[in-house]
Amino acid sequence: MFDTDTISRFQQIETPFYYYDLGLLRQTLEACKTASDKYGFHVHYAMKANFNPKVLEAVQSYGFGADCVSGNEVTTAIANGFDKSKVVFAGVGKSDKEINIALDADIFCFNVESVQELNIINDLAKAKNKTARVAIRINPNVDAHTHHFITTGLDENKFGINSWQLNDVAETLRSCKNLQFVGIHFHIGSQITDMEVYRSLCIRINEMQQWFEDRGFQVKVLNTGGGLGVDYHNPDTNNIPDFESYFKVFKDFLHIKPGQEVHFELGRALVAQSAALVSRVLYVKMGQKKNFLILDAGMTELIRPMLYQAYQKIENLSRKSEDRSQKSESESQISNLKCQILKYDVVGPICESTDCFQKDVELPESFRGDIFAIRTAGAYGEVMASRYNLRDAIQSVYSE
Repeated sequence: MFDTDTISRFQQIETPFYYYDLGLLRQTLEACKTASDKYGFHVHYAMKANFNPKVLEAVQSYGFGADCVSGNEVTTAIANGFDKSKVVFAGVGKSDKEINIALDADIFCFNVESVQELNIINDLAKAKNKTARVAIRINPNVDAHTHHFITTGLDENKFGINSWQLNDVAETLRSCKNLQFVGIHFHIGSQITDMEVYRSLCIRINEMQQWFEDRGFQVKVLNTGGGLGVDYHNPDTNNIPDFESYFKVFKDFLHIKPGQEVHFELGRALVAQSAALVSRVLYVKMGQKKNFLILDAGMTELIRPMLYQAYQKIENLSRKSEDRSQKSESESQISNLKCQILKYDVVGPICESTDCFQKDVELPESFRGDIFAIRTAGAYGEVMASRYNLRDAIQSVYSE
């Protein structure tokens, strides 16, 4: 992602900013497209991961649909060229205004999360003389084995409809004349790397599909959600997820019937590795017990480490560039390149004690003005940025 020319280019740009490697983004999208097309699967891009215009342009160009969780995401997806017949609208708290936006847009489907929501969508659709297509989001009570802040499929989570509520769902679907049932929907969490978790999900999907069919409902769509994780520790050597293995689990263990569609809602896996947060060192504070590197980026630019205790690899690009240039001059000088490695707490400038990207990071001795990259920041990075402390809005820079 960072050759010498790119790092030199960064020296001329005001930091902080998000850097997007559009080539890597396209390679990732191509890998996902190839793997999903092999089985005839349908992929919707989870808009919440990143709605940078150039990212959306790239994703849409591969023919993916859009998974939206707000009315504005629905509007943005369609405005950026996503086919409305491939737009789904999820979310546990859809407002009447947002539902009406989606009804007017004639999207493919609402992923519905409560009996009350079914009734509300039915009433709003009736007022417009429309029929709304709905899928029922079922809480499968499958443990995703990921961070508890990003687990969504357990009984104690706010998302989805629990199994003991399904009889009420069936009765409501029969009574609501302005709803068209199209299928069932699941989502158990994010950053999942254990394929056995998805095998367990398939078993629950098969059970739930049979439950609806036993009661006279035709299940046309099996929406498995998303959550496929990425490698935050090795962004260079493992920068494209194993989409083939991921989709094969569902091919092998889902009971897919003739004419049935299988849908996925991937976000992080498609975009995370394609971007990094680039920042400069403002100050170096050397202490007796702690050394601090104070960057010009903080939790206002990237909040994942503070919000989720998430790990993201931190690199001093200035020292990497220096080493590369010396190595190219003479291999005999390699022995002289052993710079001192120190431990630093890498922190931001925000007036909050929690504004820390990582503690005790082993890095080459670093200095004011050094360029740093926080890797794997293409998902839930730029989209979660804020103006707290009246910070400038974060900018984006793209590969040439």
